[in-house]
Amino acid sequence: MTLQQLEYLLAVNEYRHFGRAAEACNVTQPTLSAMIQKLEEELGVKLFVRSSQPVYPTTLGEKIIKKAYSIIKQSQEIKELVIEENHTISGSLHLGVLPTIAPYLLPRFYPQFQAKYPALDLRVYELKVEKIEEQLLQGDLDIAIIATHPESKRLEVHSLFYEEFYVYLAVSDPLFKEEFIRTSEIKGDHLWLLDEGHCFRDQLVKFCNIKGVESSRQSYNLGSIETFMRMVEGGKGLTLIPELSLLQLTAYQKELVRPFAIPRPARQIRLVTGKDFIRQSLLYKLQEAIVSSVPSTMHELKNTQYLV
Repeated sequence: MTLQQLEYLLAVNEYRHFGRAAEACNVTQPTLSAMIQKLEEELGVKLFVRSSQPVYPTTLGEKIIKKAYSIIKQSQEIKELVIEENHTISGSLHLGVLPTIAPYLLPRFYPQFQAKYPALDLRVYELKVEKIEEQLLQGDLDIAIIATHPESKRLEVHSLFYEEFYVYLAVSDPLFKEEFIRTSEIKGDHLWLLDEGHCFRDQLVKFCNIKGVESSRQSYNLGSIETFMRMVEGGKGLTLIPELSLLQLTAYQKELVRPFAIPRPARQIRLVTGKDFIRQSLLYKLQEAIVSSVPSTMHELKNTQYLV
């Protein structure tokens, strides 16, 4: 039994298809199949039911896969200990990011970070917060960037910056003439809002005490701030946008932006890892790169802001 065989075993379990698992492992399907078959012969058991598509593990196979996952994780931790001891920024890193953060933050630091540390295989996954926390605890993600405090005490939190929320509204909207928008003026009947499960939505619905969200014709499952902004630009209603998005707007788009009246809602952007995360040198470098990529005015919570 080898670590490589166990890695192939986990790949087949993940993809439930020998061909796709082989592609993910950068080997041919006959090679991967032969290694799995050799492992089955050595153990004297069948690990997968191959008579159906997708393939799935046998009852005993599921138990062996759980053990294999633990063994692979421990072997990776040994490699990470060596990397950390040498203070090198290399190996692989799986980073989870909220969809309401990724398009505005990643372009500010990701290309430069990759160029500075070419030996690091940094892979980014856009996920909702519940999935991020789940994958952090499972070990599928190493680090994540989120906007709420994680529920699990097994996760470690590192502050990055504070980001204010703004209103983005159509020229035809009755609130367009206002200099500041009061939370009481935000109504669900003309609001483009993300679907449930986005903490961005949940934070603002609670802060603004928005009524009629569920019955709103414009509250539906698009799940994209950028799509809602295009709707507003087309002359329909309003939406809510994060502060970093303002740095990407054209002169015309900035005319559609209004701040909230004081106290203004803001969220804390956090870097999260498991408490047993080994690569502290990498964590520090990533945190430093992210913080330095945003305006210094966002590094602290202002007395005009209210943390949601």
